[in-house]
Amino acid sequence: MKTGIESSAYRDEADLAGSYRRMRRHGYDCVDYQLFVNTETPLFRLDDALFTRKLREEAAIIRDAGLEISQTHGPWRYPPHDGTEEERAERFEKMVRSLRGTRALGCPYMVIHPIMPFGTGGEGSRERFFDINFDFYRRLARVAGDEGVVICLENMPMPDLPLARPAEILAFVKAIDSPALRVCLDTGHCTMCGVEPAQAVRELEREYLRTLHVHDNDGRRDLHWTPYRGVIDWAAFSQALRDIGFDGALSLETHVESALPLDIREHYEIGLGLIARKLAE
Repeated sequence: MKTGIESSAYRDEADLAGSYRRMRRHGYDCVDYQLFVNTETPLFRLDDALFTRKLREEAAIIRDAGLEISQTHGPWRYPPHDGTEEERAERFEKMVRSLRGTRALGCPYMVIHPIMPFGTGGEGSRERFFDINFDFYRRLARVAGDEGVVICLENMPMPDLPLARPAEILAFVKAIDSPALRVCLDTGHCTMCGVEPAQAVRELEREYLRTLHVHDNDGRRDLHWTPYRGVIDWAAFSQALRDIGFDGALSLETHVESALPLDIREHYEIGLGLIARKLAE
């Protein structure tokens, strides 16, 4: 099993090549590219040609460092702004552009969250919630298929949200029934909904589980702690991945504090890379 980590853990705009080489030196095989999360950046103000060229140039730098881009993360903002048709249309447009960016990077998967038209809790009509999400993701899956990218819908950390638990995500994905729509399992989000990550791995199985967001917490808050710091049973999680034959990237969604002096920071980064490899054994 390969290992990966979120690009924000290392990416330095002033020294892209050096930052990705450091990531590779610390033992990672893959990058979770996260520049599509925030769409209010200069990247999204570029015209289509420059947008594609910039991404292809960075992809070449990543490959030259000995890494592959295993997944990207699509647009997300908190609190969500999905309540109106206009807001959802804007999200759809940005997600389509991110899918095209994912293709330009040569990456097979884009992770994304459910649409939240009534906020992060259980407010609003469940039937309307599912209707909105079904329409949105059925249309987006068609675009993803045309682009040769698979969308991975992520389980969420809000227990009252109708699409929070892995089993709910899986049922939704099966209902849409598109080869361009699969699942991203977030271990920390599982725990906040009372689901053991190992259990979720076995529920999803290899056909639907394509990407991972790996991090720990205290079972109550979305803390994105390093594995082994919180409450998750990591031995059981690793065994479950082996049992289903998961062959994707064990990708960490946590990182070392960037404000630390570089020598101290690098010491902890090396340790985090060792943890990733232990989990992927």
